[in-house]
Amino acid sequence: MFWTLLKVVIFIAVVAGLAIGASALLDSGQGVRLAIADIEFVLGPIQSVIAAVAALVALWLILKLVGLSVALLRFLNGDETALTRFFARSREKRGLDALSEGWIALAAQDGKRAVIKANKAEKLLNRPDLTNLLIAQAAELKGNREKAKEYYKLLVSDDRTRFVGIQGLMRQKLEDGDRDTAMKLAQKALSLKPGDVAMQDMLLKLQHDCTDWSGARHTLLTKTKHGNLPKDVYKRRDAVLALQQSIAAEAAGNTAAARDAAIEANALAPHLVPAAARAARMLHEYGKHRAAVNALKKAWTQTPHPDLAAAFAGLAHDETPTARLRRFDKLLSIKPDHPETRMLKAELLIAAEDFPAARRALGDLATSKPTTRSLTIMAAIERGEGSDDAVVRGWLTSALTAGRGPQWVCTSCHHIQATWSAICENCGAFDTLEWTETTDTASVSATQTAMLPLIVGALSKPDSSEADAEDDAILDAEPVTSDARA
Repeated sequence: MFWTLLKVVIFIAVVAGLAIGASALLDSGQGVRLAIADIEFVLGPIQSVIAAVAALVALWLILKLVGLSVALLRFLNGDETALTRFFARSREKRGLDALSEGWIALAAQDGKRAVIKANKAEKLLNRPDLTNLLIAQAAELKGNREKAKEYYKLLVSDDRTRFVGIQGLMRQKLEDGDRDTAMKLAQKALSLKPGDVAMQDMLLKLQHDCTDWSGARHTLLTKTKHGNLPKDVYKRRDAVLALQQSIAAEAAGNTAAARDAAIEANALAPHLVPAAARAARMLHEYGKHRAAVNALKKAWTQTPHPDLAAAFAGLAHDETPTARLRRFDKLLSIKPDHPETRMLKAELLIAAEDFPAARRALGDLATSKPTTRSLTIMAAIERGEGSDDAVVRGWLTSALTAGRGPQWVCTSCHHIQATWSAICENCGAFDTLEWTETTDTASVSATQTAMLPLIVGALSKPDSSEADAEDDAILDAEPVTSDARA
């Protein structure tokens, strides 16, 4: 260490001296006279500079020879690695230079040069942790996937580089479309670095794509434990995953697991509409009617929604329209001025054939905030009160071009879906659907219960004219499969 420092100091001092002397010589315009024994040399300014450079090179060679001599003396005195270390320093420098040039070429997308420099660095350096990754990525850039795979496996065999090796193999599997293997590799990588945000997000996406909802919930918990996800966001997304678990369990015939997952989803996110509707249905089937009612009422306080109304209607069968209206008072009284509440109450009153009360319940929604549903309800009220066919057709015509009102809209790509889902069917984003207003009049209905969810098919319709038949077709344009029809 001392010898290295001394050489650096001497070299800098000599260079500085030569630079100062050359500058002074050029400024004076005079030459240099050298006398060696009886011989005298007179050098002009340019010749003096050339001589100074030659002296500098000679000094560098002398320092190298001195260094080699010192290493040789150490070797003779018993230091068996002295000569090896002397030559290894030069070799290492050339190897590091090649490695640096290789990474620069890789960043510049020059695959051919990156491979050449990577191979040179591999020969000069005995550092596979530095060279294997460069060779793998350079080979991949050049299109040699087999060689890249070979070196990624070498990286996996080294504890220091196992994580990046698994990452490389995972990317190759994703390019091949083998998502199952890619997901297993991502799980292995995350076990090595549980706090890595990019790997957490990658594994979550793969688990969503492979419908591994249980695994996704575990990954989400890991993400939260390492401080990469706020607790409120975690609870909401965990609820969505639990809801997906419930749907999958029911499809597999495991009703008990489906019920438990639905109840858990509702407990995690009480205001999540699909979770409340599913939990209420399963609680009711399990004999817990009061708990089902409470779940729907709690969700309604945040988001009055047709799906909640349909689920509430499904809690009782074979009831009269009047009895249903009385039972719905529990729900209607929560947010009486909300447009959804007013339309729902109007529908219930139409089913009970109390058309004046239905008009009062609807108020001015059909004119102040017209939507397909409010205009259709108004047409039903006019028909029920015996208005002219032209009046009814006028409301229905307006309904055909009116906005749909709130719908499930993806906040990522703005795609509109007929029903809620955990993953956007257009862009594949997770938990991005929101119940919100949209001006799109050509989209599908937001839910199956969007238009007259409680009364379609309940009205007696005149059949005396072709115009009436056309009106009937418009009213029946969106059939409802929900129990809310009852």
